[in-house]
Amino acid sequence: MLPVTAGGLTATVLALIVCAALLALLLQPFQVRAVRVLEGYWDRWPATAGLAGALIEVQRRRWEALRERAEGAARDEAARRVRADAGRRVGAHPAAADVLLPTSLGNALRAGELSAGERYGLSTLASWPRIYMQVSDRMADALRSTRDALDTAANLCWSFLAVAVMSGVALYDEEDRWWLCGGSVLLAVVAYRGAVVAAQAYAGLMHVVYDLHRFELLEALHHPLPADQESEQEIFAEVSASSHVAV
Repeated sequence: MLPVTAGGLTATVLALIVCAALLALLLQPFQVRAVRVLEGYWDRWPATAGLAGALIEVQRRRWEALRERAEGAARDEAARRVRADAGRRVGAHPAAADVLLPTSLGNALRAGELSAGERYGLSTLASWPRIYMQVSDRMADALRSTRDALDTAANLCWSFLAVAVMSGVALYDEEDRWWLCGGSVLLAVVAYRGAVVAAQAYAGLMHVVYDLHRFELLEALHHPLPADQESEQEIFAEVSASSHVAV
């Protein structure tokens, strides 16, 4: 039986938060998998493949609605603000509907993974491990800080979901305590939204990395610097091809 005093309820809430924090620490060794599940890589499991397809369709409709809003006419200042916001939100998604993932987190990260280097003819997924080694200390600190924020938010999301499940099992016959389950779910949603914001920031930093350090990648790989934009695309296409072969 949980305590009924105000002090007891406060202690209970604090204990649940501490449990969530400890669970987040325990999830650290499984960090990559925990984030990838939240990204929506579910099609490999038959039980979730159907759900993934349905959610991708939801994401596609949202993406198309945002694009229509971003490309629509703006007759006044309010409409221009709406169009600008839609354009910003479209930029946080992959450029094509056929590569959308089921979740907002997955699409926020995929927007960087499929466009940061592609603007210059580089495959981001193939070249990222190599160009990351060329970034400045300040850029590395920014990337690390943003990725840590993403990972922490993802871990807290899983932890609060686990607390919600455990609270539901423990308090199934105490209706006046069900708010603890609801509160845990709400905190999980807040943590997930924080992970999405961090993912969008990380994708933006990926673009900056290619803007500033792509030529340093060429120097490190002993390729000649391009003379113009056309030759730049050709050289980076060769680098991408060799990177895929190496991978």
